[in-house]
Amino acid sequence: MPKRKYRIGVDARLAGKQHAGIGRYIENLLVTLAEIQAKNIEWFFFFYDRQQADEFQQILTKHHHITFVYAPIRHYSLAEQIQWPKILKEYRLDLLHVPHFNIPIFYSGKIVVTIHDLLWHQQIGPAATTLSGWKYYLKYLAYRLVTNQAVRRAAKIFVPAQTVKKTALTYYPQAEEKIVVTKEGIAPVFKKTLQALQQNPDEAINRQRINQLIYVGSLYPHKNIEIVLKALPKLPNITLKIVCSRNVFFERTQKLVQQLNLSQQVIFTGYLNDDELVKEINHSLALVQPSKSEGFGLTGIEAMACGTPVIASDIPIFSEIYAQIPYYFHPEKVDDFIQAFLKLQQRKDYANKIKRGYQQAGQYDWQQMTQLIFKEYSSLLPHDSN
Repeated sequence: MPKRKYRIGVDARLAGKQHAGIGRYIENLLVTLAEIQAKNIEWFFFFYDRQQADEFQQILTKHHHITFVYAPIRHYSLAEQIQWPKILKEYRLDLLHVPHFNIPIFYSGKIVVTIHDLLWHQQIGPAATTLSGWKYYLKYLAYRLVTNQAVRRAAKIFVPAQTVKKTALTYYPQAEEKIVVTKEGIAPVFKKTLQALQQNPDEAINRQRINQLIYVGSLYPHKNIEIVLKALPKLPNITLKIVCSRNVFFERTQKLVQQLNLSQQVIFTGYLNDDELVKEINHSLALVQPSKSEGFGLTGIEAMACGTPVIASDIPIFSEIYAQIPYYFHPEKVDDFIQAFLKLQQRKDYANKIKRGYQQAGQYDWQQMTQLIFKEYSSLLPHDSN
């Protein structure tokens, strides 16, 4: 009797770099899942539209065991709870991976989820959004409802770090047995850069750099870019490049730059592809990671892979992911950030941090993460009794 084929779906509607860290996570998950040699698996990748799917079809054309499905259902919408379960039901999946908290609560099939952080459990109030008060609280209640259901319904919950697991258990202690820590990885272009630097470790130490810092990420309030901007007037020879696609807080940050008279010191690059990003990181004195809360902090690891030091806020998640390699500062103290920056001038320490950064970045690999996730998938699939 031929072996049964299992049908596994991945909600890929947030895939792609336009969706920041979650988008990069899903992108690398899809690519590395496709490489797994498992003849008894049929993959169903659900994309928002053809344009999004086309980006991945160019990469995954050789994999004939993947079905691309278009599901034009906006995330966090009412349609996600009403129409999305109906679409999923048509594909008779044995398992669905929702790589975020936003599960369709009326879908009855088996689910695993990824919870990247619980930021909105910790930061409550309209200051964290551009919505008016009543709209914010309505959205917040919906968020808590869906997240609670995700934790309750999920057969497994993947989190990127022990710090996130610890936070999750403060809110959901009953979920301890199903939480699995799956560390993230660095994209191929960063991996290639790291491998070259490991062969020639002094290249990054002796590299010609310009007087610039670089920030990569969104501009939500918890990202804390404000502290870097407030430090710049005391660092008049330093430029800050902000690599960020437009979002709801982009204009707010631009206004703050104008208010602080920093137009000559701050450059908004917009979106950069990975090759462009590597060049910018290579030219920079350091990457800044000033966040007050994160689920992982992948950009710091990518900078280390490029041989560029990191100036990071002293919060638990960065201590776990980056170890003691960055120049740390208190996330509320401008002068502390300036002192961390000035330590870059200590040449011997600078070289040491670059070399230790290579070792740290080498620990993070998307294939290792995906193999662990696939192992958990396999443990949840129904097994034939024969």
